[in-house]
Amino acid sequence: MSLFRRSRIRRTRRGTYRVELPEEERDLLRRLLPQLRSLLADEDPGDGRTRRLHPPAYTDDDDADADYQRLMREDLVASRLAALDAVEASGDATELDEQQLLSWLGSVNNLRLVLGTVLDVSEELEIGELPDETPDVEAYALYAYLSSLLGEMVDALDPN
Repeated sequence: MSLFRRSRIRRTRRGTYRVELPEEERDLLRRLLPQLRSLLADEDPGDGRTRRLHPPAYTDDDDADADYQRLMREDLVASRLAALDAVEASGDATELDEQQLLSWLGSVNNLRLVLGTVLDVSEELEIGELPDETPDVEAYALYAYLSSLLGEMVDALDPN
């Protein structure tokens, strides 16, 4: 067995992106995306799950940050919903153009940010070192999967 596996998302010579995800992973994304859509559509979920999607723009000026959030939040949510639309429309595709892959990247990252907020993930966390008895171990595994998938997309988009 090789230590390096072939990326499931890679740039083609035509400048498109080949996506070779198993059906189970596509099904997982199909189940998660509507949950993200619901969170995005809710103006204030009240439980803080979306706080990493709307970080403060001005950490030292509450009034300026409130103005920024008031002015930008609707546009940010609309762009995230449009990205979700694009991912849902291309969910079965084996080849994506760059804009579609960017929509996938943004949506997977948003899923990951929400889950990371729920789990209170920090940069110090080593998911691979969590014991099997850890509460929510499946959620941590999902977080690791989303992080890996995101990394494959970033690598595919990297021109080097």
